[in-house]
Amino acid sequence: MSDKTEKLQKVLARSGHGSRREIEGYIQQGRISIDGKIATLGDRIEVKPSIKIRLDGRILNIKEPQKTICRVLAYYKPEGELCTRHDPEGRPTVFDRLPKMQGARWIAVGRLDINTSGLLLFTTDGELANRLMHPSREVEREYAVRVFGEVDNAKLRQLTQGVQLEDGPASFKTIAFKGGEGINQWYNVTLTEGRNREVRRLWEAVGVQVSRLIRVRYGDIDLPKGLPRGGWTELGLEQTNYLRQLVDLDEEILTKVAVGRDQRRVKANQIRRAVRRHTQVVSRPAGKRPASSSRQNAGKKTTSKGR
Repeated sequence: MSDKTEKLQKVLARSGHGSRREIEGYIQQGRISIDGKIATLGDRIEVKPSIKIRLDGRILNIKEPQKTICRVLAYYKPEGELCTRHDPEGRPTVFDRLPKMQGARWIAVGRLDINTSGLLLFTTDGELANRLMHPSREVEREYAVRVFGEVDNAKLRQLTQGVQLEDGPASFKTIAFKGGEGINQWYNVTLTEGRNREVRRLWEAVGVQVSRLIRVRYGDIDLPKGLPRGGWTELGLEQTNYLRQLVDLDEEILTKVAVGRDQRRVKANQIRRAVRRHTQVVSRPAGKRPASSSRQNAGKKTTSKGR
């Protein structure tokens, strides 16, 4: 069976010949035929010019399915937002600020803990999201981590060679020191899994607490420079196709992202609207807009990716 086929009632409803329930009734009554053969419930068809579908002997006009453009957003998740569509307690979620769409919805590529900020990708393509999240793909993630505690070479070796967590062994692919004073230090770490709170749990396993955690890279997609917390920007065709190639999906040929000077203007407007759209949890004086926050060491790649 071709993967391009669709249920007969879906095709006819899309083409304006009634609701799916009404069309199912026509099929049960034997009033619809496909290329001269009486249709039955469960029939699937591939829409092409040569097909002839009749209702009471009258040929019906059929609309081909519209091509859905694969879209990807890079979102700077702030601390305090949940990676869920709806929260029973009314807390803010990562979906609150995203642009509204008709006929499609945003799907989060993975999750970030409520106390973790940084890069979170969203896409309209469920297959792309599922493949990027699958452990077999081993897509590299990079985090800027501020830790509190004594860190020596023995602990760093342990973190790269592997420690035993409650859900199995884990390790960082790379660790790079990024500065700091005393027992408050910054490191950039990479890993290829997306287990729950994995970065925090790894550090805690060697007796070190994480006081701040920012995801700065997913694959080769960096947290965009200048993007404020709570802001989003849509990825262009090149970056979208990079993600699709990464998980063996066909390249996209269409994009909704503007080019050149228009793209810069549109992105700036998108960011401003996204940041204004959602009321912040922390109250602030009337009229005061949220400031764009700086990211200490965020966006700096480690000197060795370990690939």
